[in-house]
Amino acid sequence: MSQNYEISQPLPPSVKRASTILQWSGNIGFWTQLVLGVLAAALLFLSLAGLVTQDKSSEGTSFSVFCSISGVIALMISTFICFRYKKIAQLMKNPEPKARPKKSSTLQLIRAGLLSNLVGIFLSIIGAEGFVGILWRKLSNIPQGAAVYDTGKLPTPSEILLLLANTHTISCHFAGIIVGLYLLDRLDR
Repeated sequence: MSQNYEISQPLPPSVKRASTILQWSGNIGFWTQLVLGVLAAALLFLSLAGLVTQDKSSEGTSFSVFCSISGVIALMISTFICFRYKKIAQLMKNPEPKARPKKSSTLQLIRAGLLSNLVGIFLSIIGAEGFVGILWRKLSNIPQGAAVYDTGKLPTPSEILLLLANTHTISCHFAGIIVGLYLLDRLDR
């Protein structure tokens, strides 16, 4: 009765450290972006529902809405990439060196996450700036001390929710950028 025992090689300390860093960073990035992103998406779609039910929407909202939706889509991509960090960390624990992901492909994924966050934060800022301009235009057309009888000249709750959704999306992308830069700093050595 002969037993075939395989001697597994222990993981090198650098691989073990990289796996731990990817696992923790992936968890932090994933859950931060998921929780805040769900809140941002909910605010965005609530505000869009409010804009659709209004008789007339403010001029110039369509481009800002497009930028806001694009920022949330970029956030979903970034959240998925953070989830991939966790999966790569698990693959790195494989005792067979050839089965582990390459460092170059891992760094490429981190760069793709950073690019997704940078594009998303840019679009969200453009969307937020557009809504701030719309709100400023509405409020600047009201004379000081005048009673407002035409409520169409006042900002609507939907417009304020759109601005809030953009700021939440910007916060999510900022968290993703922090995670990506941390990973590049720790793993690109």
